[in-house]
Formats: sequence, structure tokens, C-alpha cells
Amino acid sequence: MPYIDANGVKLYFEETGEGHPIIFLHELGSDSREWETQVRYFSRAFRCITFNARGYPPSDVPEEPALYGWQLAVDDIDALMRGLFVERAHLIGLSMGGYAALQFGLRYPERVSAIVAAGVGSGSAASQRDAWLRETSVLARAFIERGMDAMARKMAHGRTRVQLKYKDVRSWQEFMERLRHQSQLGISNTMVRCQALRPPLHDLRDQFSKMRLLILIEICPLNQSISWANVLILQVPEK
Repeated sequence: MPYIDANGVKLYFEETGEGHPIIFLHELGSDSREWETQVRYFSRAFRCITFNARGYPPSDVPEEPALYGWQLAVDDIDALMRGLFVERAHLIGLSMGGYAALQFGLRYPERVSAIVAAGVGSGSAASQRDAWLRETSVLARAFIERGMDAMARKMAHGRTRVQLKYKDVRSWQEFMERLRHQSQLGISNTMVRCQALRPPLHDLRDQFSKMRLLILIEICPLNQSISWANVLILQVPEK
């Protein structure tokens, strides 16, 4: 299996196609396989790169909670790009991956050509902040105490996930099956150190307003909208 070393943590990656690079960043409840449909399409004209975040096998699952965090997620994108000799790329992230993409764009704007951040912003609204911190703490403990089978069923039947079941039951089953086989330690540590401790997007409003990148941000429906996003649409050129 191909791996990139990120300061001692091995990250599993895959790449398909040729052209300008697109790096896909997965959400908390899945892994790089959730991008398969997009990779099949965009790899016709782009170099598509996916990888599993730390804590998501076959990437390493560090036991120490301090080896997780949103800053380290940004560092891992940096390590991946350096290891694969990628100077500049589009970043496409979902939820947790979308947050990492935005933070990477803030830190390394010269290395990003465009950002798509979908379903991003959970816990950002001030009115929801306390509830978000309680929820992440409870969920982190539940992954350890209840195990992946029980938590996969619970998450798959949540009010946002169950919508996929109504639309595409096979994709919903695949989501639940992938989640069942994740590391309970990896997800728990990610929840506590990455999700709970990340700064709310609204606190970064001034920094984002100074960015000179093409950005498409789709905010989680329960959060307030953010009006400073530019729009990016990626298209495969006609052959």
C-alpha cells in the first residue's frame, strides 16, 4: 500500500489520472472511499488524490490524543503535497475535511488554486457552541464505550444521514458499512482533539475576507450562512 510519512504518522493515499491536482478530504464518519464517484469522473482530466486522515486505517491510528487536532490535519495536507511533489492543488473537502481545506488555504494560500468546502461549519454559530462541545464529548466517549457497530447504526439513522437512505439506500448501506470498520480510538480522538477544539468559522471571518482564492462553501443546514464565499465550479474539459 502507498503511504506518505507525516512527521512519523503514515498516511494511506491513492492517486488517479493526470493534470492539475485535486486533493479530496473526507469527513469524520467515512474515509477516502467516499470520493470514489467524484474520482471516477474528475480523473478524466485531473490528477485526483485521496487519502485517509490519521486515525483512519490503513493510515496509522496514534494512541496519544495529542497526536490529533485540526492543526495536524493541516500539517498532513502539507506532508502529502510535499511527498507527492504537488506545488499547487484544488482542495475539495467534506465536513471535517472541508474545515481542514479552509485552514490550509489560510496558512498556505499560494499552494491552493481553489477550495470547495461542503457541509462545513458544525458548531460555528455562537448560539450552538456550548451544545456542540457537549455533543462532541458525549460522542467521543460513546465510540469507546459502545463500539463501532452500535455507533455506526446510530449515526446512519441520524436526521441528516437517514436522508441518504431515502434517496439512495445502497450508498447509505455502504456508508454504514465503512463506518462500522473504522477505528473507535481514531474517531474518538479525532472528535475530542480535532472537532471540539477547532475555532468556529465565524471567528475566522476577517481572515477569510482577505483571501484571494476561489472558494465554494456550503454550510451545514443548522448553522448560519456565511456570505463571503466566492463560487467555484470544476468542469471536465470536452475531449
